[in-house]
Amino acid sequence: MSFNNNCYIIGILGGKGGVGKSVFAANLAVKLGLELKSSTLLIDADQKSCGDQNFITGILEPKTLEELCSTTNSINTKNLLSVVSAHPQAPLHYIGAVKNPGEIFSAPASLALKQLAQLSQFYKFIVIDFGNDLDELQSKLLEACTVALLVTTPEVLTVNQTLRMINELRGATLPNEMIQVIVNKASNVALAPQQIEQTFKRPLLGVIPQDDVSTANALKRATPFMLLAPQTPMAVAYGDIVKKLTGGLLQKLKAISKNNILSFDKVEAADNNKSSHGGVDPRTHLKLTIHARLIKEMNLKNDDITKANKDPEKRKKLETDVRAVISKIIDQEAQGLPPGDRKQIIKETLDEALALGPLEDLLAQVEISEIMVNGYDKIFIEKSGRLQLSKIHFTSNVQLRNVIERIVTPLGRRIDEKNPYVDARLMDGSRVNAIIEPLSIDGPALTIRKFKKDAFGVDQYLQYNSCSRQMMDFLKLAVQNGSNIIISGGTGSGKTTLLNCMSSFIPPTERIITVEDAAELQLRQEHVVRLETRPANMEGEGAVTIRDLVKNTLRMRPDRIVVGECRDGAALDMLAAMSTGHDGSMTTVHSNNPREAIGRLETLCLMAGMDLPARAIREQVANAVDLIVQISRLSDGSRKILYITEVQGMQGDTVTLQDVYAFKETGFDKERKIVGQFLTTGLIPKFIQELKEKGIGIPKDLFSNEAAPTAAPKSAKPSTPNFAVKKASGGKP
Repeated sequence: MSFNNNCYIIGILGGKGGVGKSVFAANLAVKLGLELKSSTLLIDADQKSCGDQNFITGILEPKTLEELCSTTNSINTKNLLSVVSAHPQAPLHYIGAVKNPGEIFSAPASLALKQLAQLSQFYKFIVIDFGNDLDELQSKLLEACTVALLVTTPEVLTVNQTLRMINELRGATLPNEMIQVIVNKASNVALAPQQIEQTFKRPLLGVIPQDDVSTANALKRATPFMLLAPQTPMAVAYGDIVKKLTGGLLQKLKAISKNNILSFDKVEAADNNKSSHGGVDPRTHLKLTIHARLIKEMNLKNDDITKANKDPEKRKKLETDVRAVISKIIDQEAQGLPPGDRKQIIKETLDEALALGPLEDLLAQVEISEIMVNGYDKIFIEKSGRLQLSKIHFTSNVQLRNVIERIVTPLGRRIDEKNPYVDARLMDGSRVNAIIEPLSIDGPALTIRKFKKDAFGVDQYLQYNSCSRQMMDFLKLAVQNGSNIIISGGTGSGKTTLLNCMSSFIPPTERIITVEDAAELQLRQEHVVRLETRPANMEGEGAVTIRDLVKNTLRMRPDRIVVGECRDGAALDMLAAMSTGHDGSMTTVHSNNPREAIGRLETLCLMAGMDLPARAIREQVANAVDLIVQISRLSDGSRKILYITEVQGMQGDTVTLQDVYAFKETGFDKERKIVGQFLTTGLIPKFIQELKEKGIGIPKDLFSNEAAPTAAPKSAKPSTPNFAVKKASGGKP
């Protein structure tokens, strides 16, 4: 999408309604056409348009912007008049917003911008009436403008509203020099032009005297007054504005935008001059300069930002104030920065000053599951199961450190030399770990495991071939009937996500209490109590651990206890709870297979400091745990449930295990994705027989291997020999 460099796009805006903006836009377009002796294009892009331009121009049934966006054919000289409406008396072509006041203006922003680029090939001047409010469409089209003309009237309230619009434009898109002001309806009894210039701190591009008679006559006859009364003082003022625009101002603004060395698409070329900016590219140098001046001018502190985040109105005001200061600094430090680059710089700087910097864009991308920051200049992401280096980065370690503190401070946690690492969560529930110098040698390291807004349910597990329908039906049966379940897996294997999915099987009539280090679970039942640990305060007191909370849950009359992860002596308390009437409880542990999960639980119980013999702990595990669900992240980035294993009891000093389901790898497809099948071992768990005796129906095919689903597309062909089903014991008897 490229615009014609010989086309000048003029945006017309008003700070408020009633300033004569639409009349000005139409007559300016006519005057430009008369001067050029070639048609000028006028576009009505006012989102609140009622078709005013239709009556001003006299084109009552115009082609509309929505119709233009629905055109699939490329625009050329032969079909141009099929997408625009020609004025019968003036050198003017017109595209309306609506055909009549009863229609609602609607046009997709991206398509409108694309069509505007095509139209720029046929016109020297395009005038766009934007109205008084900027939506997505108006903001997109405004970025393509060469200049923005703000129409105001010489009344105090209107001038104040126009000043607000100037600040909004400077903060969102436009450089200071691209914003020009026109005073309309000037008279001897209103504010003098000199007073208005002092208020706006800029010279006026033009002053149009009030002439109600000529204006009313033109509207009555549905003809621009530039055609009816071209010699009036009002028409002469239009001529002066056109002379200023065409006498060098538009060329100057176009040249600034075209030749700016800080344009994003020229950053790589500018990288050759890094030495002049202390080893950083010009864009990063500009952001560092803005940050330094912003802190100096506004005295921004993390405490102030934290307080503002708790109050939406204060947050909005702070953003407005900071954006205005950033805009002023850019006008002073980088004059002529193109609108698109300016908007991006403002957004990035504002994000780093008040939010999470470049992490904001990464957190917004649904397909990214994990973000890993290794110092300010290296951000890795996990996207669709694969690790890759992101192109974006922080401006410095100081900015990264500020973002980390901004995350942990509202949670009552801290990170400093005394406590150089911390676990926390974002507002949306995403899990965060941060560690700083001196433990992290190359600068602060930040890891974010993103929170999924939509809970990962059964359908998603089946869709991504993470398990079979039989396995999910079996787990649902086990959860509903009170089996105590351990979910086992390595780091990043999806244990918490699976725990969240399985917790949805708990009947809504039961009281559930969850215990987590950082609250992540999204239980949909109504009767849920969520508990979260608390770190020690600055005096090293007041810490509340997982073990403390698990003990406390026993006094809260729980039907089910769900612990996010057992990683210390809390495992012993969890096993005790499972053995004393809280059937159907669940938790997760770190281990690579079900056999190792038993050993892991034994080790965690020893951390409780009770000095229990190993056999006593194993008996506790055997009595408390019914099932172990093993989930793993495989070499192709996929996550699959590899085993569902029953804990059968003790045989001598060993906890005996029996695989109920297992995943059998059969090779790889052409894209190196693992191919395999989810199979049953033919062994029926003990609790299934107990359910049958109670009269609970069990699906006939629950333990059948007939037509076992393949964990890959049917067209995939194995490229390696078949593997035997692995034993849950990891090869041990």
